[in-house]
Amino acid sequence: MAALRALLPRVRAPLRPWLFCPVQRSFASSAAFEYIITAKKGRNSNVGLIQLNRPKALNALCNGLIVELNQALQAFEEDPAVGAIVLTGGEKVFAAGADIKEMQSVTFQNCYSGGFLSHWDQLTRFKKPVIAAVNGYALGGGCELAMMCDIIYAGEKAQFGQPEILIGTIPGAGGTQRLTRAVGKSLAMEMVLTGDRISAQDAKQAGLVSKIFPVETVVEEAIQCAEKIASNSKIVTAMAKESVNAAFEMTLAEGVKLEKKLFYSTFATEDRKEGMAAFVEKRKANFKDQ
Repeated sequence: MAALRALLPRVRAPLRPWLFCPVQRSFASSAAFEYIITAKKGRNSNVGLIQLNRPKALNALCNGLIVELNQALQAFEEDPAVGAIVLTGGEKVFAAGADIKEMQSVTFQNCYSGGFLSHWDQLTRFKKPVIAAVNGYALGGGCELAMMCDIIYAGEKAQFGQPEILIGTIPGAGGTQRLTRAVGKSLAMEMVLTGDRISAQDAKQAGLVSKIFPVETVVEEAIQCAEKIASNSKIVTAMAKESVNAAFEMTLAEGVKLEKKLFYSTFATEDRKEGMAAFVEKRKANFKDQ
């Protein structure tokens, strides 16, 4: 962490007090988390909010934080009331990267035999959509974590980067792969080989970020987007997410074939019947997630 800390200006701003909420007691680990804060948000409490909470370490992604994040994601995944999730950090730091102090003494044998960082991408395997609300620095593992989410909303002062080259290594949690798919080879190569950061505006222009908002409103905007998603059928939303993600893994022909199968599958759901009936009858659909 010391290495990444040296790359950043001093950041001492506390997390916004309105985000501090008690941990939901419905969670499997009912004791309070050490490295994250969780809550339910939205008018119908149908949005799960997870806030990274290691401000003194610039939200460095230590193993304990990743374990807690996965536990919180799993709990929201299993909560029938939650339709979408928002992941955020502080106002000046989303996450400054992996905890370098924790990994400094790791050997190749440890990495290879123990599957080092193998649990970091568990986020990508959840069916419910996850929106990253990024303020400040999203560097190294922080940028990789944001890219694992389905949508990225950025505060106007956000910065994204993969500076691992500056400490003698390369991205190890999907950075070279997801960044290249998001922004193209030339910009990804420049960022990975130089360690340079890009602004929220450049990230949006390159296709990494969906929308940019003022620092103080980006989390609320992400929650509102999550509410829109959560108002739809959860089972059909999961199908839509699966189909979009397949575009990065398959050829066009294979992807279209999967899309057709998932499209056909919606006709086996009660929610498809309800949605089309509501459209014809000019009323709001009442989805039952069936």
